[in-house]
Amino acid sequence: MKYIDDTVVMKRMKSRLQINKFWKAIFFIATSLALFALVILLVRILSQGTGYLNWDFFSNFGSRFAEKAGIKAALIGSIYLMLVIAPVSMILGVGTAIYLEEYAKKNKFTDFIQMNISNLAGVPSIVFGLLGLTIFARMLFLGKSILAAGLTMSLLILPVIIVAAQEAIRAVPKEQREASYGMGATKWQTITRVVLPAAIPGILTGSILALSRAVGETAPLVVLGIPVILQFLPDSLLSEFTTLPLQIYDWAKRPQEEFQYVAAAGIIVLMALLVIMNSIAIFIRNKFQKRY
Repeated sequence: MKYIDDTVVMKRMKSRLQINKFWKAIFFIATSLALFALVILLVRILSQGTGYLNWDFFSNFGSRFAEKAGIKAALIGSIYLMLVIAPVSMILGVGTAIYLEEYAKKNKFTDFIQMNISNLAGVPSIVFGLLGLTIFARMLFLGKSILAAGLTMSLLILPVIIVAAQEAIRAVPKEQREASYGMGATKWQTITRVVLPAAIPGILTGSILALSRAVGETAPLVVLGIPVILQFLPDSLLSEFTTLPLQIYDWAKRPQEEFQYVAAAGIIVLMALLVIMNSIAIFIRNKFQKRY
């Protein structure tokens, strides 16, 4: 007795294969369009900005003349800003993730905290700018300083780092924790010597992506009133400063065509900075993946 009709099976297989080919083509076209737009953008930026990449461009301050404009103050200001954002956001973010995953009891209160952290990850950046303006710039009298901007940007990326760190900690097998406890280790020893080393690749990936977002943000800085052009370098965390995105924005909105080329050169430098950050993250992640 024959329970399966081969013709029916073949018809269904053909229809499924056709549907699969259709969606495969749709996804391929979507990916190709995105890559095509990216290639056009890169070609235009490189063709316009390469000619302005010279030593004077890196050593000059901002200017109202395109041939004299440079990114010295903006580049140094961006580096200062990252030196504040990185330790503040990573220490608070990873510490919060460790507490929520390893110490906090699972109840309605922790669920409420977790829900709000997830919601904060989707809040527009300008809202964090208003928060930073109210608390850091005015209440704490930090003004337009690097410290005020760094703390504001740290709040912006903190939810992303917390969620990424939590996912990385959850991914560590329970057997490793139990083996550590079985060897007589305390909870803190287990976290620092077993859980965190195994979770570092995931934590670094999320943290670097969040820091990359912070490098390119302008809305919170505009709300804080950070100046666009400065003719001096910051000498402390309480000094005024400017950043690459703000400098690029100022050049791009100017009517002179020469400033469009200068803005393209600034974009190349900003992209190079992001590539370096992501390369460091990939290197560290691969190094720890080989060990754990």
